[in-house]
Amino acid sequence: MLAHFKTIQSYGSSEIIIKKSRFIGHAKPVESEEEAIHFIDAIKKQHSAATHNCSAYVIGERDQIQKQSDDGEPSGTAGKPILEVIKHQGLKNIAVVVTRYFGGIMLGAGGLIRAYTDGAVIGIEAAQPIYKVNHREVMVEVDYTWYGKLENELRNRGMLLGDIQFTDKVTVTCYPLEVEADSFVSWATDVTQGQGSIVVGESEYRIHKDLP
Repeated sequence: MLAHFKTIQSYGSSEIIIKKSRFIGHAKPVESEEEAIHFIDAIKKQHSAATHNCSAYVIGERDQIQKQSDDGEPSGTAGKPILEVIKHQGLKNIAVVVTRYFGGIMLGAGGLIRAYTDGAVIGIEAAQPIYKVNHREVMVEVDYTWYGKLENELRNRGMLLGDIQFTDKVTVTCYPLEVEADSFVSWATDVTQGQGSIVVGESEYRIHKDLP
């Protein structure tokens, strides 16, 4: 797993009018090429009356899958600019479609490139770019007498917390960065003076608006 990567939070769309042509940018997070193709096909069906539905997607931790389509626009004026926006913003696991309803005025190659670039940008903005950061789940169980100190130390450390369970003891679920998991376990052991029970769970991506 990557330490972190940038993607989008959810489906989003927005539109602009350029010389009477209507451009609608759509963006959606996807986990596979099949999911990307299904999304593109769904947009094409939804906007079947549109002149073009141009698209691009990037999938994989190392951007292994990169595809783009001009969907009838002159070669290199639509799909490639959309793909370049995705790559320039460093986004992964994303599919973008820019729908065009022709308004009667020719834009020329340069105008098309700018229009599809802008359409991709507004679609991505509407989908809310985020970071997925690799964290490790660590559960710290302590007696109630230790909970106040642990809670205070975790707050001072700025630790990302999950559930807190109050039973015969208190179990606090913590999410240190994966790269800091071992040092966090040592730190938690020191804070509780070895009186706590620490269980290390799985790695998982957590959403952040900015990199921690």
